[in-house]
Amino acid sequence: MTKKPGSQKTNLRNMRTRVKTARGRKLSSTLWLERQLNDPYVQRAKAEGYASRAAYKLLEINEKHPIINKGDRVIDLGAAPGGWCQVAANITGSTSDNPLVVGIDYLDMAPVAGAVILKKDFLDNDAPDAIMNAIGGEPPEVVLSDMAAPTTGHRKTDHLRTMHLVEVALDFALEVLKPGGHFLSKTFQGGTEGELLTLLKRNFKSVHHIKPPASRDKSVELYLLAKDRK
Repeated sequence: MTKKPGSQKTNLRNMRTRVKTARGRKLSSTLWLERQLNDPYVQRAKAEGYASRAAYKLLEINEKHPIINKGDRVIDLGAAPGGWCQVAANITGSTSDNPLVVGIDYLDMAPVAGAVILKKDFLDNDAPDAIMNAIGGEPPEVVLSDMAAPTTGHRKTDHLRTMHLVEVALDFALEVLKPGGHFLSKTFQGGTEGELLTLLKRNFKSVHHIKPPASRDKSVELYLLAKDRK
């Protein structure tokens, strides 16, 4: 029987690991390491072979809003380290002989079974054509974006930079999605700008802001889901 995400949380909390600050290591690094070691989603990802805990965010979103289904074509923008590609490939039944999932990122990634991985910056002018060629030129049912700009520590700046990536990803999605297709993108708390929200509502039947359980409570990230391309 498959356990639901988070089902190990109670037992794992009772086994909390403390990390001492090593000489030369910043306190922030120690706290990050301690958080990773005690995060049930991190531990579960390792046990189940996912590249990152982010896989469970997509699994939880897809459980509530089944946007990815068997046989769908899926494009994953900002795919590193690969958790979302793994989830998408498993659900769609993508294989090396019939790849239905394409991921793109300028960061190095390990190969993902059943998915085509492009090491490339999505903001490059030739990136959209490279993606569509990799997926066989067919319109996808789903465009995913987990892209986020490197943080500066200034919340407003970080929000604006990430919202720019949302807008670029949406422009691409509107160009390539087949009718009835879906768009899912990371954003930050602080609200979706009015112009962007208007554009989404004009082109999709419904728009949702989602914070899946696998997203850390203290994180300001949200996911923007636009369903059913008109």
